[in-house]
Amino acid sequence: MTQTIFALSSGAPPAGIAVIRVSGPEAGSALRRLAGKLPAPRRAVLAVLRDANDLTLDKAMALWLPGPGTATGEDCAELHLHGGRAVVAAVEAALAALPGLRRAEPGEFTRRAFAQGRIDLAEAEGLADLLSAETELQRRAAMAMAGGVLSQQVGRWRTQVLTLSAALEASLDFAGDDDIDEVGGGLPDGFAPACAALAEELAAWLSRPRAEPLREGFRVVLAGPPNAGKSTLFNALVEDEAAITAAEPGTTRDVLLRSVALGGVPFTFVDTAGLREEGAGAIEQIGIERARNEAGRADLVLWLGPEGVGPPGAALWEIAAQCDRPDALAKAAAMFRLSARTGEGVDRLREALIEHARSALPAPGDVALNARQHGLLGEVATALSEAAFQIDPLLAAESLRIARLALDRLVGRAGTEDMLDALFGRFCIGK
Repeated sequence: MTQTIFALSSGAPPAGIAVIRVSGPEAGSALRRLAGKLPAPRRAVLAVLRDANDLTLDKAMALWLPGPGTATGEDCAELHLHGGRAVVAAVEAALAALPGLRRAEPGEFTRRAFAQGRIDLAEAEGLADLLSAETELQRRAAMAMAGGVLSQQVGRWRTQVLTLSAALEASLDFAGDDDIDEVGGGLPDGFAPACAALAEELAAWLSRPRAEPLREGFRVVLAGPPNAGKSTLFNALVEDEAAITAAEPGTTRDVLLRSVALGGVPFTFVDTAGLREEGAGAIEQIGIERARNEAGRADLVLWLGPEGVGPPGAALWEIAAQCDRPDALAKAAAMFRLSARTGEGVDRLREALIEHARSALPAPGDVALNARQHGLLGEVATALSEAAFQIDPLLAAESLRIARLALDRLVGRAGTEDMLDALFGRFCIGK
């Protein structure tokens, strides 16, 4: 039997109001035990809450929300309490003492909503992103995903694939062997162009900016030799003395990350050890190797070293730093000439970074695919492309079956428990 769960769903106390949610078959009984009665459905009523010993716990607003038309699809109750720590602890203790009730695990309310078909997997992923959103861009992308924009589009794609499958099955059922010629025999009229057109539509979605830079921040790595001014520029960009700066070479020996929002755009700035081949100790050598790895996974490298010798394969801007010094490194084709110590040119660099990141991140309100969704949608596009070029109707039907399965996995009609555990573990307790 499904257990009834409860948890604090508002912020940690103390607060003006604390909301405790209860979901499951004993939700109504629990509300009746604490409030003395079951309120009319979906009407907030003032109630005096008492424990099993008839001790008054709080005077609160109580809500009774019978399923299935609830967030979890189950019977639910909400208690809107005064937000003191002692009040919340006392009400939670009273609920825990009732038979059939237990404290919820992280993400368990949302997981029950998924299990009851109230939301699908893509919407749950969007909700997880919404809970962790810190910038307006992140919020709007998460709202689009949580609101079902991708799920609705997947439904349309699935309908198109099912229509193609039905037409193909009909041709297999009613066409005789004599009707099948060498090229395209037995395939419905327009089958190959329809598969190709749908694959092209999916390819356009796959070419969109991804969710990871939006969620984790546009990753900007500062790289160059020792004493090139990386840490000073890093501090100027994040507007904090986060990195230690000194004239001694090799001061930065490890990777330093700082996430900030500039102009409403999420960034992760990465300060790295100075790159040099000689004179580095064992610990500094580890930092240098980490610096090279960070440059390889950057969305953009700000290269403060000699012109033309930055990390290969990375999107790179040549920066002429320390321009206030008479011995500053000269660069003929530097994108920016600046001094992080005096502030000269730093604002122009910051504005350029914001503009560049905006062009690389999803537009406000657009759906951004995460790695899991991108991989599955890629499987669908590949399967449809293969179906478009098949001669044998049976092989074309198998390609369409693979496409349907990948679409089902995308929204959680098919999946694995391990993946679900990882997703819902991202949620806080009470959500």
